Amino acid sequence: MPRFPVGFELAEALTSAARQLHGTGTPDDTLTAAVQLTVRLLPGAEQAGISEIQRGRLRTLAWTDEAVRFDADFRHGGREPHPDWDRLWTTPVVRTDDSDTGGGGNALSGLGLRSALSLRLRADRRRLTVLTAYARKPHAFDEDATRVGRLFTAHVSLALDSATVREQLTEAMRTRDLIGQATGILMERLTIDAAGAFDSLVKASQRENVKLRDLARRIVDANSGAQGRGVGER
Repeated sequence: MPRFPVGFELAEALTSAARQLHGTGTPDDTLTAAVQLTVRLLPGAEQAGISEIQRGRLRTLAWTDEAVRFDADFRHGGREPHPDWDRLWTTPVVRTDDSDTGGGGNALSGLGLRSALSLRLRADRRRLTVLTAYARKPHAFDEDATRVGRLFTAHVSLALDSATVREQLTEAMRTRDLIGQATGILMERLTIDAAGAFDSLVKASQRENVKLRDLARRIVDANSGAQGRGVGER
């Protein structure tokens, strides 16, 4: 995709990007597509990453290059590569014009990354998710780049929410089917009705402090293994 910083061509480029984002299958796929599109769409961007700060820990969820993959635990002395990121809890954009200002010595400067444009994707009481574009030259991101970035992150956020909902619904359907299979197995083994089998499953889950889904999977897997051995012995 060529760079389209302004006007009607920008709208077309964002529409194309939105289609690609919404065409992804999982939240991880959406994040990967987002960083790749950032480099292709955002004026001045050479690398991009999406990072999450939660409970004092920073981890990068998607990246275009290992150089922009950061991981740190601030509670144990981990150094944050973006000391201004705290501002993103209350403001949507933080721009680093030159990481060498003040003598450098920070993580970005050490990697030869002079400019960064950080845009908030999500923020709640416990978690901050940030999309950041990087460049080797200083002052790489101007007001136009910031405007494009904010429009693009709006599309990323919508696509990410959509992919997350789809994944949750898929997992819910899988969980329902798994619990149904486990309930059927218990009905046959214990000669009880569906309500009794489900109640037995719930009590076992509570007693063993295991999620209902995981306990159901164990029962189904054990039953499948037993059936497989039986076939082999005949």
